[in-house]
Amino acid sequence: MTDIRGIIFDLDGVIAHTAEFHYLSWKQLADEEGLPFTRADYVPMNGTKREENLRLFTQGLDIDEATKQAWMARKNRYLVERIEQLQPQDAALGILRLLDESQAAGIKVAIGSASRNAKLVLKHLQLTDRFEVIGDGNTVVNSKPQPDIFIWVAGALRLRPQDLLVIEDSQAGVQAARHGGFYVLGLGEQSGQKAHAHLPNLADVSLLEIFELVCHDDSVQLSHN
Repeated sequence: MTDIRGIIFDLDGVIAHTAEFHYLSWKQLADEEGLPFTRADYVPMNGTKREENLRLFTQGLDIDEATKQAWMARKNRYLVERIEQLQPQDAALGILRLLDESQAAGIKVAIGSASRNAKLVLKHLQLTDRFEVIGDGNTVVNSKPQPDIFIWVAGALRLRPQDLLVIEDSQAGVQAARHGGFYVLGLGEQSGQKAHAHLPNLADVSLLEIFELVCHDDSVQLSHN
C-alpha cells in the first residue's frame, strides 16, 4: 500500500481544535492591553513556540522584558483555563477512528507539537496512552519551521523521515516537515500550499485514503531526494 510506517500528528488544530484556544487567549490579552489583534495577526504565530509567539505579538511595542514575560504568563494562564475545560468528546472528528485504524495496521503514531501544554491537552482528552512518543515544546530547542521536533520524534520511533507522515495545520509545521524530508498532509487553509496533499479536515477520510492521497501522486517529491 505504501512505505509509510508511522504518523506524527501535530496537536493544536489536528488532534483537537485548541489552536482556537491560543488565538482567543492572545486576543483576550490584547483586548485587556488595548492592542489591535486579529485572526490574520495570529496566522504566523500558529504552530510556533511561545517565545516566537511573544516576539511576534510584541514586535514594534516599546515595552521592557519584564512586561513581556508578565504578558506571556497571563496568556498562558488564560490558555490553561481553556484547556482545563476539555473533555474526551472534544477530540477532532476522525481522530479516534484514524488512531484505531493505525493500530490495526501496525502503524506507529506520535505527537510532534510546539505546545508546552501538549501533555495536558492529551490528558484531558484521555488520549495520552494512544501515542508511542510525545514530542512537545519542552523537547527541542528549535521550534517549527525548523524540523527538529519531527526529527526527534522520528528517532524516538526508530524510523526514518521518509517512513513517516506528518499531519499539520500550520504553515510553520508543513515547512518543518518538508525541510526534514517527511511526507506531509496539510489540513485547512492555514497549512499553506507546500504539503504533499491537502484536506479541509480528517472527519470523513480513512487511513488508506490519506496514504493514497499523499503517496500515489506523481508530483510527490520528498525534500531529501
